[in-house]
Amino acid sequence: MRHAAPRSARSGKRRGAAGNAAAAAAAAGTVSTAGEAQGAAGWHQLPYLLIVAGTVAALAIIRLGTQHLKGGTLVLAGVLLVAAVARLVLPDRRAGMLASRRRWLDVAIFAVFGVGLLVAGLAVPVPG
Repeated sequence: MRHAAPRSARSGKRRGAAGNAAAAAAAAGTVSTAGEAQGAAGWHQLPYLLIVAGTVAALAIIRLGTQHLKGGTLVLAGVLLVAAVARLVLPDRRAGMLASRRRWLDVAIFAVFGVGLLVAGLAVPVPG
């Protein structure tokens, strides 16, 4: 029976998850220790984390009440447009989890939702 895994993965030595991550990073020549691998991975997710933080802030503004609905919607539209620009200008390896599909498709989705929320936020009157 043939084994699908490469020969190095089938070796008798067993490693933990941290050892595998450090070995893979060292083999790639990018990072020498597991701590540096986790630190480098964290920086690559910074644009995504900033977008998530902006989205949470916008939803918190909306949650304050109907008088803040327009402001929260405009903040959320701005966050989505910033996400579109970030995805457009950042290379794939720096975009982190913002890069889930092809670049132009990601940019188009963020931009369409951002412009749609911007138009809705500006066109809909404030209730009350």
